[in-house]
Amino acid sequence: MGNMERRAFLGGAVAAFPLTFAGQSSKPAAPAGAIFVAGGEDRGGIHHSIGVSSSDFKVLTRDSSGGLFIFEHTNHKKGGPPRHLHHNEDEWFYVIAGEYLVEVGSERFHAKPGDSILAPREVPHAWAFNGDTPGKLVIGFAPANKMEAFFRDNEAHTGGVYLNQADVYRAYGMELLGPPLSVG
Repeated sequence: MGNMERRAFLGGAVAAFPLTFAGQSSKPAAPAGAIFVAGGEDRGGIHHSIGVSSSDFKVLTRDSSGGLFIFEHTNHKKGGPPRHLHHNEDEWFYVIAGEYLVEVGSERFHAKPGDSILAPREVPHAWAFNGDTPGKLVIGFAPANKMEAFFRDNEAHTGGVYLNQADVYRAYGMELLGPPLSVG
């Protein structure tokens, strides 16, 4: 191998490794193939408890190099999280079963199976399950940023209610703005 070929080879090999500079983190590479998660299962094999509901993570932050986090959220009791906003993520809701009240900015929606709603970043929003039969939502965040970590880190500390601590919301790039939506 000549000098030019060796330099080209080494340059290509070095370029293949992610570099991290001081104060900067490298994002994990997304898997090269498809990711399959069966119905009723969690991507990591752990069923999560969030507030008055349970959740199964379907697309983890690392699966999309930080671009997306998606989970399936099942409600057995009425209620939802407090009014809040995300500084850096758009949040998307898709109703699979049950009925939900969703407020985005000054608009209110009575969402039923098949309905989807986008809550853009920097817009206050809240949602609540208000059906009489179990409800199920798919919720996605783009980009993922710290949202998966928010749900994982706070799962054990909620005691069956949604987290309501402004400093914790701020630590994950959100602002807590008010109480949950009232449902009967």
